[in-house]
Amino acid sequence: FSSFRFDIYRKVPKDLTQPTYTGAIISVCCCLFILFLFLSELTGFIATEIVNELYVDDPDKDSGGKIEVNLNISLPNLHCELVGLDIQDEMGRHEVGHIDNSMKIPLNNGDGCRFEGHFSINKVPGNFHVSTHSATAQPQNPDMTHVIHKLSFGDKLQVHNVHGAFNALEGADKLSSNPLASHDYILKIVPTVYEDMSGKQRYSYQYTVANKEYVAYSHTGRIIPAIWFRYDLSPITVKYTERRQPLYRFITSICAIIGGTFTVAGILDSCIFTASEAWKKIQLGKMQ
Repeated sequence: FSSFRFDIYRKVPKDLTQPTYTGAIISVCCCLFILFLFLSELTGFIATEIVNELYVDDPDKDSGGKIEVNLNISLPNLHCELVGLDIQDEMGRHEVGHIDNSMKIPLNNGDGCRFEGHFSINKVPGNFHVSTHSATAQPQNPDMTHVIHKLSFGDKLQVHNVHGAFNALEGADKLSSNPLASHDYILKIVPTVYEDMSGKQRYSYQYTVANKEYVAYSHTGRIIPAIWFRYDLSPITVKYTERRQPLYRFITSICAIIGGTFTVAGILDSCIFTASEAWKKIQLGKMQ
């Protein structure tokens, strides 16, 4: 009894093998192909991938039912003393002239205004709007043409592989609109979670937007125009998870590449060798 019996990789003596020119070409091509696939798999193993999923839940339960909002908007034809931010929602909040964490920057020698504000809203349907409602004296014809530089909700996500509508209204230009028109932006806010490799989660919000502009009238005459942002929250949460390919999957792929390539190359070499030998025999038969 010998342990050599269990050797399934029996060796063929070198003097019983026959090298060929086509076999050498196939071997070189086979090695280059394996190297290319190995480098491709290695790149994929080192790099991280972003996996997304959808589920119904409120991901940021520690926020106290609040969403942070960042607004940056320019009104080039409205004085800063007339510009104000109003907030209201279905929980009964009705705040006119919100001033906390806000800043007004004069534009066009004081004829215009850039409003920058950071405030919070409740996680219920509602609206916030830029208007002249908080002004001590209402202007006759307030010009609500504007440019939106930024409107975002929650934390700022700067992730290379995540392309979402986190600032969908960036660059919205309404300077050529009717100066006396109101503007309605209807927002559907989608909670978004990003989890990195360490398991740390960041909470943000994407949103879709539809808009319209109109001149509103009532029985008393024309209604003072405003820029409305009407929002509602989606029950669906989008989660992005940063992952890296498991080591066992990388090893399995490499084994499959090497084994599969050598097997196919061996079959190809065997077919070419068999065909060339048969052709030589046919040629010898013709000569005889």
